[in-house]
Amino acid sequence: MSEAGTPTPKPREPKVALVFDDPLSRPSEDDTDRGWGERPTGDSAADLARFLDEKPPHHI
Repeated sequence: MSEAGTPTPKPREPKVALVFDDPLSRPSEDDTDRGWGERPTGDSAADLARFLDEKPPHHI
C-alpha cells in the first residue's frame, strides 16, 4: 500500500501486438531444414551410436 492508504497498482504485462504485414514475405518453419531430422555432421563413432540408438527392434 502507498502512504495514502490506497493499494499500489501492479505493473501490467504488455499486450501482444497484432502484425498485419504480408505473411508470405517471410519463411515459415517448414521452409527450413530444422526439425526434419537433420543433424550436425559428426564422426563415424557418433554415426554408429546414432544408428544403434535408432535401429528398429526387428533389425537386432
